Amino acid sequence: MSTEKSKLRSHYHCVYNLTYHLVLVTKYRRKCFTKPILNRLEELSRELCEKWDIELKEFGGESDHIHLLLSMHPNVMPSRFVNNIKTVTSRLIRKEYPDHMRKFYWKPLLWTRAYCIITAGGAPLETLKKYIENQSKPES
Repeated sequence: MSTEKSKLRSHYHCVYNLTYHLVLVTKYRRKCFTKPILNRLEELSRELCEKWDIELKEFGGESDHIHLLLSMHPNVMPSRFVNNIKTVTSRLIRKEYPDHMRKFYWKPLLWTRAYCIITAGGAPLETLKKYIENQSKPES
């Protein structure tokens, strides 16, 4: 059994290993993310995960979406976390890169309403990590 797969976490009376693969896609699949924006999205994601006591195991993305590999406590409602990360990152990215984002969106938005969150129990974590690491980041 792989050490990554068998890594159990505990919190007070609970022992768990809940890993999720979260994918967030830009509205209309607009290719608006540059390398600096993806780097900033990773920073913001790490900060939010820390506040929510969530472990961000891996972050990756391309010009129109991001992937996060997350380890969450059972008390965290994934839908609430997703709503929070989408709201905060959208607001801050639009605030920090206003001229760039106006080229893609004239309304104050960034993410599509939909998202994909999958439990990572089926695929080995190393396979998911490699998949996320190998996302084609924009060069500029």
